[in-house]
Amino acid sequence: MSNLWPGRPFPLGATWDGGGTNFSLFSEHAEAVELCLFDDQDNETRIELTQRRALNWHCYLPGVGPGQRYGYRVQGRYAPREGHRFNASKLLIDPYAKAIDGVVDWGRGVNVLPYRPDGRDDADLERDDEDDACAVPKSVVIDDAFFWEGDRPPRIPFADLVIYETHVKGFTMRHPGVREDLRGTYAGLASEEAIAYMIDLGVTAVELLPVHHISDESFLSHRGLHNYWGYSTIGYFAPHCEYAATGRHGEQVREFKGMVKALHRAGIEVILDVVYNHTAEGNHLGPMLAFRGADNRSYYRLMPDDQRHYMDFTGTGNSLNPVHPSVLRLIMDSLRYWVSDCHVDGFRFDLASALAREFFDVDRLSAFFDVIHQDPVLSQVKLIAEPWDVGPGGYQVGNFPVLWSEWNGVYRDTMRDYWRGASSSGAFAQRLSGSADLYESDGRDPFASINFITAHDGFTLRDLVSYEQKRNEANAEDNRDGTDDNRSWNCGAEGETGEPEIVALRARQRRNFLTTLFVSQGTPMLLGGDEMGRTQHGNNNGWCQDNEVSWYDWRDDPDAVRMRDFTRRLIRLRREHRVFRRGTFLRGKELKGSGLPDVWWFRADGLKMTRRDWQSGEHVLGMFLNGREIQTPGPHGEEFEDDSFVLLFNANNEDREFTLPRRLFGAQWGLELATADPDAQPGSVTFGARTKLNVVARSIVILKRLR
Repeated sequence: MSNLWPGRPFPLGATWDGGGTNFSLFSEHAEAVELCLFDDQDNETRIELTQRRALNWHCYLPGVGPGQRYGYRVQGRYAPREGHRFNASKLLIDPYAKAIDGVVDWGRGVNVLPYRPDGRDDADLERDDEDDACAVPKSVVIDDAFFWEGDRPPRIPFADLVIYETHVKGFTMRHPGVREDLRGTYAGLASEEAIAYMIDLGVTAVELLPVHHISDESFLSHRGLHNYWGYSTIGYFAPHCEYAATGRHGEQVREFKGMVKALHRAGIEVILDVVYNHTAEGNHLGPMLAFRGADNRSYYRLMPDDQRHYMDFTGTGNSLNPVHPSVLRLIMDSLRYWVSDCHVDGFRFDLASALAREFFDVDRLSAFFDVIHQDPVLSQVKLIAEPWDVGPGGYQVGNFPVLWSEWNGVYRDTMRDYWRGASSSGAFAQRLSGSADLYESDGRDPFASINFITAHDGFTLRDLVSYEQKRNEANAEDNRDGTDDNRSWNCGAEGETGEPEIVALRARQRRNFLTTLFVSQGTPMLLGGDEMGRTQHGNNNGWCQDNEVSWYDWRDDPDAVRMRDFTRRLIRLRREHRVFRRGTFLRGKELKGSGLPDVWWFRADGLKMTRRDWQSGEHVLGMFLNGREIQTPGPHGEEFEDDSFVLLFNANNEDREFTLPRRLFGAQWGLELATADPDAQPGSVTFGARTKLNVVARSIVILKRLR
């Protein structure tokens, strides 16, 4: 091409400047690189890149602009035993592509593997020469411009955060109030109907399952399934094109930004679930789509003594290699792009322990943490870790450094156990009060604990109280997939039932879990749909169920309406009372001269809990929360003083009589909430000090001090 200019090695990816586009691709071990341009009829023009600097192959093409579809072919050694898998017959997605125009077409009958699969164990050792460009999605040059209309990050304090974990597609796919052509898209999530629902519920942040461009596994295509959750990333800068209503040639980027702007306007933050621990390319027998063909030995962690195979801390076949400077740069460039260019407010890092492994062990002082902590952009957004992976020593709950919050898996397990009678009151109280044992010693506060009962991975809340055994047959793996450690209780019958007593108990248990979540110190995360009774009919691993199993059911079922109203009431209670969202850990001491400790635990007889009660007592617990002992000042230095509350927990299978604490704690108390009587209004019943009151089996009563 006569108008080929040298271009620049940075920034990586395709960058349009108004007159042309700069292309740059990292490859440390490549011998040659071709840029491949595609027209609307998929005719391919190949351009050899002759410029290489700082391990980046680059050029500038005047006149090439937004909408141009492209890919790369990279030449080099095909020597799997040495970690090299170059194959120029395979078209590659740009690892820095900001838009990708489709998904792998597994139905074309074209081989996207770099070798010819013939059933032999060593088939991957011989390179395949079949061209696969017709089956591989193309990268797209975009125009980065967007009219943000003064959008600014909401910067919601953790004390005010209510996280709603949801899925871009599943949330609106069946929503009758969302225009049909917008359902299941970024625009659908930004619709007035969708946002109005979240505002009404009290949500202040959405945590979206992966929206980085996704590639289905080939075996799912053969089964007629899709990777619904999206933990199969192939493009770390590109919003998944199939969630866009407006187009696939760059329009998806504008639509995503429009969604963020709309949510911000409503006071809702956007947190992305990101998957930097592995890619969609799988193990040594997987496809060649991007990273493997660009530089396998740099992008992936290979076994030190067998570089044909990959280190796998993720259970997916490979692990990205953040120890390599250029791979670490890709991760950081991606994170900065989503914050700076797309205005997202934070990230939840899938299997974050894998990113913290310097060589083998998980290292809280790894380069990954160091780079984020010194970065002026990333250190200021919300950083949430899924603090485990599947490798040895990967379970790291409580071990991430300052600036990080964590999905508290210990909280989830303890709360599930308590309400089925399988954990002590001591363990329950520890989690209820913010998990100081996990987060206090290194200088973090209670909000480091992301509290959750359920998440996308596992039973929904309705299924948690309806099933003890998973029912994953629809995943076509003979029910072998998904965890067997559900810590669930079906309340007396497996699966759906019409037995009134069991139905009532299940509803009460769901209210118990929701109430526990929203009165716990820390940061609550609600699994989207739990507030309306969403069920997956016992499937605890819906990763490949892109259908009614996973999509929200918006029908106004009376039970769903009542549970939604109850959830809204709980969120409002939390929002109105800072005593449930303290910025410091509870001490069990008086610190501000109120005459009472910040928290006081008592037995059903109204007396203080003893050491023996904590370890071996019944699943019955009273808690006094002192609203006059809140230490954290407001943003302008103002002191906070709140109402005080008594919380009565009865996880036994029989009613229990509680005696309220003596007059020193409060002379009169008013009913605030009872999970056994969700329609009871605040203040409808009052109680004096030392009054005896009945707490229904497996229920919670919350009282507010009146005087």
